[in-house]
Amino acid sequence: MVVAGDFKNGITFDMDGNVYQVIEFQHVKPGKGAAFVRTKIKNVITGSVIERTFSPTDKFENAYIERKEMQYSYSDGDLYYFMDMETFDMVPLNSDKLPESFQFVKEEMLCKILSYKGNVFAVEPPTFVELQVTQTDPGFAGNTATNTLKPATLETGAVIKVPLFINEGEVLKIDTRTGEYLSRA
Repeated sequence: MVVAGDFKNGITFDMDGNVYQVIEFQHVKPGKGAAFVRTKIKNVITGSVIERTFSPTDKFENAYIERKEMQYSYSDGDLYYFMDMETFDMVPLNSDKLPESFQFVKEEMLCKILSYKGNVFAVEPPTFVELQVTQTDPGFAGNTATNTLKPATLETGAVIKVPLFINEGEVLKIDTRTGEYLSRA
């Protein structure tokens, strides 16, 4: 059991049959009236964020979210298959469970699969990936001083903005959270 008075960022709990994670919380003790806890909570299944106030004595069941590392194997239409590295079981996931940052994941990369009571609700790709540039305009010597960017297509099909000096065939380090070029690998 978790009590609303003990909320901390990141705590997950079960409320009304849904699983919520505390994003922000604030204990408020007004001059008049009873104390309360003002929170911003996220439904981990749907991703919706709501603001809600609780009495510090409200109790909720803890919700344990399982994070398991699995290897992305292949895709077949709208299904993406992940392999459990311990049991070698294949887990198919629909494309709606994948975040936009999944465009930077190539086959055989490890991802974290998030599930609650056996139901998978999200996939976390690796934070940083190294991908090869398959198509971009040629770079020119002397273009390193300006902060101008050009589009580049990566081996996964994702298109990002890179500096002018990047050429086809180079391997780049990409931040999957923002989709930004970080450096050459």
